[in-house]
Amino acid sequence: MNARGIFVTGTDTGVGKTVVACALARGLVRRGHRVGVLKPVASGSERTPAGLRNEDALALLGCANLGQGYESANPYCFEPPISPHIAADEAGISIDLRRIGDVYRSIARQADWIVVEGAGGWLAPLSGRDSMADLPQALGIPALLVIGLRLGCLNHAALTREAIARSGVRFAGWVGSAIDPQFARASQNAATLARLLGEAPLGHIPHLAPGAAAPVLEAAATELERRLST
Repeated sequence: MNARGIFVTGTDTGVGKTVVACALARGLVRRGHRVGVLKPVASGSERTPAGLRNEDALALLGCANLGQGYESANPYCFEPPISPHIAADEAGISIDLRRIGDVYRSIARQADWIVVEGAGGWLAPLSGRDSMADLPQALGIPALLVIGLRLGCLNHAALTREAIARSGVRFAGWVGSAIDPQFARASQNAATLARLLGEAPLGHIPHLAPGAAAPVLEAAATELERRLST
């Protein structure tokens, strides 16, 4: 299994993880790689004739090029838009990291790269025992942090970065996501984030600019590949 993977996490839910994951997948495809995607756990899904389908997982599939079936991209899919551990409990299902690992390894047999997107933030619970942080540890892949640029992001980003370091997961870098158009002193905050995290961002997502993030983050795939090849 020679596939390389990246786990896209965030400082919170709704900060742009799917936008980043999709753009990276497209960028890696453009670079000639076989790219698989994985949204291990998703809540907030719609019932369809084919079963429950999650919008983020479908978006990821649209950016990959392995011809994956839906179940291989989203093994745990829940209907209510609530925390996955509560949704799983209400459905009488236990989220099993070993099953997710098996799905990942199955994708890896066909792929050069696998883009994995978490749900919520780094420590969002999956069960009474496991959290999202346990996923990249179990899969042995580095984490890319998406930071929602708004008041409070400095604290959230620093705490998340420290938690990633404590977990032993390799830090692949960060992306800034302008989710608040009224965010005061945005440039100064971005500079502070670079200082706190020890590096400049891989990219920056403008606020509500459809498609604007894609070229920047597709280009960031080149830098990401360089970092993870060393």
